[in-house]
Amino acid sequence: MNNYLVLQTDFGISDGAVSAMYGVALSVHPAIRIFDLTHDIPQYNIWEGAYRLYQTISYWPEGTVFVSVVDPGVGSERRSVVVKTATNHYIVTPDNGTLTQIKKEIGIVEARIIDEKVNRLPKSGESYTFHGRDVYAFTGARLATGIITYEQVGPEVEVDSIIELPVSEAKLIKGGVTGSIDILDVRFGNLWTNIERELFKQLDIVYGDSFEVTIENDTRQVYKNIMTFGRSFADSHLGEPLLYVNSLDKIGVALNQGSFAKAYHVETGVNWTISIRKVQNISYN
Repeated sequence: MNNYLVLQTDFGISDGAVSAMYGVALSVHPAIRIFDLTHDIPQYNIWEGAYRLYQTISYWPEGTVFVSVVDPGVGSERRSVVVKTATNHYIVTPDNGTLTQIKKEIGIVEARIIDEKVNRLPKSGESYTFHGRDVYAFTGARLATGIITYEQVGPEVEVDSIIELPVSEAKLIKGGVTGSIDILDVRFGNLWTNIERELFKQLDIVYGDSFEVTIENDTRQVYKNIMTFGRSFADSHLGEPLLYVNSLDKIGVALNQGSFAKAYHVETGVNWTISIRKVQNISYN
């Protein structure tokens, strides 16, 4: 372990919840280094919490411990787990689907249930609504600082038993490719799809090619237009739509210096689908 603890929650920072987690971790060991992934996950949005972990985790040093708390089922029978990834990172979290993308895209090699008899903040045993502080921050800090080994987290469980949320697969269609809109680049309103660059390249594309892009929510069409495939936002005019490869090597959709999501009221999830078909090149004057 490397003393690094990374926190993600849907708590926001308008009250003392995140600060309490910091305090617990520092009380475990004052040398711990604590970082924030984000505390702006929309309330109860397990899918977005899962995706933000996937977006971030591979760029951290091996041995880093992540605590992810998006937990609408707190106090219920859902499990509290710590998993070890194929990239040698550790995630402390409720087993409620938060590990979906990690399991699918990165890989989980081992999973353990947290034994709360030993891995729980002392004198917190009668509290059932703040496991982020009492169980996850406490356990994560003990693991990150080497006070406990991974084996001392609790009993091992089958990796296959880790809960996953429904996901859809991008695929080639006649003349194009189809997929889902997995997440937003929130601050800028760009759409991030599940269409891998390598799959998109099978359409024999080059920068500057034109595509018909159709976006649907279930069976309701919400957008259809022609846009170009660019290397960066500089390859389009102000306010124009474009396709590009995002930082996760997947296809994104953007408006140059505008929010595509807000402009066209597009949201995310498996019900939001996108179809991209190659058309004859056009030019904008």
